[in-house]
Amino acid sequence: MQALHLTPILNVSNLQESFEWFAKLGWKKGWDWGTPPTFGAVCSGHCEIFLCLNAQGGRGKGDSTSTFGPGGSETGDKGVWMSIWVNNVDEVHQHCLDQGLDVVWPPTDMPWGVREMHVRHPDGHIFRIGQSACEEEKSPT
Repeated sequence: MQALHLTPILNVSNLQESFEWFAKLGWKKGWDWGTPPTFGAVCSGHCEIFLCLNAQGGRGKGDSTSTFGPGGSETGDKGVWMSIWVNNVDEVHQHCLDQGLDVVWPPTDMPWGVREMHVRHPDGHIFRIGQSACEEEKSPT
C-alpha cells in the first residue's frame, strides 16, 4: 500500500466549540455536515483534521497539568496525540498563551533533536507542536 494522504479523526464533545478552539490555534473551519452538524473538518495549509461529535475514537482530559517532566503524565489524557511541525515553535507558544489555550509543556529542546511544546484540546487531545532543532539553528537571530 502507498498512502496518498492521511486525515486523523478526533472524537469531540462539542463540534462548534472545537471549531472555535482550533480557530484560536490558527486553523480554519473547512466544512461541516449534518443538520445539526455532527461531523466536520478544520484545515491549516495542506493539513486537515476531521472532527466527529461523540464518535469515532476516544477522548478524555486527564488531571495532570503537564504531559512531561516531574508530575507530568503521558497517559492521563485519553485523546489522540498528534505532532504538528511548524517553523517557529516559540511564536506558536506565545500565540497559544495569548489565546488562553491549555499549554501543558512549554517549548523545550528535546534530546531527540526537536524543540517542541504541547497544547491540550478540551477533550484531551494533545498536539505536540515542534520544529527540528537543526532548523532552529539555521534561523536568523
